[in-house]
Amino acid sequence: MFAFRYQPLKSFYVVYTFLSILFVRLPYWCIISAIPASRPRPSWSMSRSILLHGCKAIATMLFATGAFPSVDIEAQSKTIDSFVWVDGVPEDLVRGEIADMAKQNNVKSIRVHGYWYGKKGAGGGYAQPASKDERVLYHFHGGGFLAGTASPTGQYAPIMNGILEHAGGVVDRAFGLDFRLASAAPRKVENPFPAQLLDAIAGYRYLVHSVGFSPDNIIIGGDSAGAHLAISLCLYLNRYALPGLSPPRALILLSPTADWACTHNVDASSSLMANSSSDYAGVYFLSGYTATALRGSLPLEEVRTNIWLSPSSLNIANVANQFSNFPPTCIIASGDEQSLDGIRTIHRRLAGDNPDKSVVYWEYPNSLHDFVALKIHEPERSEALNRLHDWLKTVLY
Repeated sequence: MFAFRYQPLKSFYVVYTFLSILFVRLPYWCIISAIPASRPRPSWSMSRSILLHGCKAIATMLFATGAFPSVDIEAQSKTIDSFVWVDGVPEDLVRGEIADMAKQNNVKSIRVHGYWYGKKGAGGGYAQPASKDERVLYHFHGGGFLAGTASPTGQYAPIMNGILEHAGGVVDRAFGLDFRLASAAPRKVENPFPAQLLDAIAGYRYLVHSVGFSPDNIIIGGDSAGAHLAISLCLYLNRYALPGLSPPRALILLSPTADWACTHNVDASSSLMANSSSDYAGVYFLSGYTATALRGSLPLEEVRTNIWLSPSSLNIANVANQFSNFPPTCIIASGDEQSLDGIRTIHRRLAGDNPDKSVVYWEYPNSLHDFVALKIHEPERSEALNRLHDWLKTVLY
């Protein structure tokens, strides 16, 4: 891991990766993917097989070089008109276990930023005050807490754009938050948990107190690691009853990755092993790097036993009723992703602690992890977005 993190080896490896994909690996993938028996799943299309090989190659490069993509915040603030700053959460709203974890990891609340999607106001701006009964999607991007952005120029923009396009008349705007990204040795150690949760709380407070959305008109969403953060935010709002910040109206979880300790990896039949040929995200789990970056100074065992760090871990004690009072929740997963066991566990926990039928679960076979973010992943992406539109109508009306 990160064997090529120093220059000039990093640049050489990145160039090698892209040149080898273009001139060597892509032709080879085309040849082997033309044969159904040589695809990750024989039922997959040729294009889906090639897409997976490409995603795996990029993930391998990231963990070989540590060249996780980031955004130039100063440039984005000047060139993207939907960019906004979000004030840090006040100290009096950081409570209980989260306050203790923040102190142990020396995490403070800071100003962060986010991006608006959807309609502009009469004055031409995106961040206009909420109108009466206007609904907003508050979304957290994926990337294993190590990379990613909610920027309209980033890879997760198709999620927010897709939900708005397919949920016309149900969701009016979307707001994506760029929470702090974590890292650990041998890279610079920074932003362990709960930095990400403090930022998420700040964004929720911004939507309610600065923009004027009623919590009853906010739908929280997240994909991959961002779905883990969405779960944590709902847990926090339920437990600590922050003034004026009641829980949201609904929750959308896309391929939620929430077992960073890999407690479901008990044998070869686990999804982490059985789906290794059909997923590209395994390195985030098997490397243990996200777990290390998140826990910071906290004991190693915390990743296995702490509901905030791994809400779908099998080693959390007294887990019953810890997920009660969650809003209506929709979970979308791929039947071929490596985190599937953990996704099924979080579904069981949410469904078991909340009223019957308030938690829906859709599992799409022959699909990639976080496929809603992939515009070419059809027909599953459009099917999921259309079903999501129908579900939101039943929840919101």
